[in-house]
Amino acid sequence: MLVPKAPHPMKALTADLRSGPALFTSVIPAMTLLTHLVYALAYLIAGISAGAALWALRPEADPLVAWLAGALVVLAGALVHDVVTRLERESKAARRIARLSDRVEELAHLLEQRPASDHGAAPESSARYDAVMQEVKLLQSLVARLTERRAPRPPAPSSDPGGTPGGARRPAATPSPAPQPAPPAAAPMDDAAVLEAVRDALKADRIDVYLQPIVSLPQRKHRFYEVFSRVRSADGQQIMPDRYLDIAEREGLIATIDNLQLVRCVQLIRETERRQHAIGFFANISAATLADAEFMRQFLNMMAQNHALVPKLVFELSQHALSVGGAVTMGILSQLARLGFRFSMDQVTDLGIDLDRLLRHEFRCIKLDRALVLDPANAERIRELRRRCAAEGIDLIVEKIETENQLVEVLDTGFDFGQGYLFGEPRLSRKPE
Repeated sequence: MLVPKAPHPMKALTADLRSGPALFTSVIPAMTLLTHLVYALAYLIAGISAGAALWALRPEADPLVAWLAGALVVLAGALVHDVVTRLERESKAARRIARLSDRVEELAHLLEQRPASDHGAAPESSARYDAVMQEVKLLQSLVARLTERRAPRPPAPSSDPGGTPGGARRPAATPSPAPQPAPPAAAPMDDAAVLEAVRDALKADRIDVYLQPIVSLPQRKHRFYEVFSRVRSADGQQIMPDRYLDIAEREGLIATIDNLQLVRCVQLIRETERRQHAIGFFANISAATLADAEFMRQFLNMMAQNHALVPKLVFELSQHALSVGGAVTMGILSQLARLGFRFSMDQVTDLGIDLDRLLRHEFRCIKLDRALVLDPANAERIRELRRRCAAEGIDLIVEKIETENQLVEVLDTGFDFGQGYLFGEPRLSRKPE
């Protein structure tokens, strides 16, 4: 059954106040029309009866005197009727005025409380405004850096086929793309064109964010998303990481790409909070980003305004970046850990992992390549690593699971989390509003 919505108290009070003057201008009958007719008929009959009775008692008198006496009785009755009606109106008006007075006092009370409630809501609104403004300032500072860069020059070919210096995410750490329909043929881009396309994409906000799920096993329930960045050129062509990462690294753009990705990640976390989704995000962070003191200062200020989002953001660093990271890098990790951030290590190639060092810096996840996990030569070391991680509360995540058969083999080893095309390929994320 539909229940009519109650009017807002403030609106009800002001409506009563607006109707107040009508009390003194409108005629409010205290009795029904029929009652008035009965009373009028009564004193008319009384007047006629009085005149007739006087004429019957004094037939020798002038008949006009009898009719005047009857008219006086009718007039007296009309006067009494009018007095009674006016008293009823005044009584009702007095009651209405008393109610209005009570409403006015209630309205005054509400108005006194309203500023207090507004002040109570102000910090939340102010915090949201400050957070958004900090994000805008971060984005502005990132774009401003691009305009200060020197003109592009053709970079030298990379001689390092391994991990990217500074911990930038290499394509080897992401699943191989599933076969896709061949796009229209495009002219190959040389290094200078790729560099210019990356700079232009940064300025025009064409660094797209892709999300890939990390699931619990064997339930396959989404627990986290890993955040990837992809560069989109002005003509819509997607430039893959294996084409631009080395170039961006040599030209000092990796930190800018990582920084922009972090800001987008925070926005995504806030969107999921708004929808009350209990899910976390893994975001890659390079040594270049950690060494960017100005960005890290602004980023930490922004997160201080959104401290509830901190547990949902996991920073991911490669094993190579951790092994070559000096005291400055590890000191920054310690500062982030004191604020509540947690970390994950990926791109593992050496199973001789120093778990004590990871625990000191709040590393709570380790990602392992499926091929590394399923290699019979590593079986004993994998079992020992699983045992120690379970005892220390570190989660192990197996990457690049692409078929059901591979999943069955991984489940036989007893891992609790998985990632790969079998559970979902990276998909373009809608930009937060």
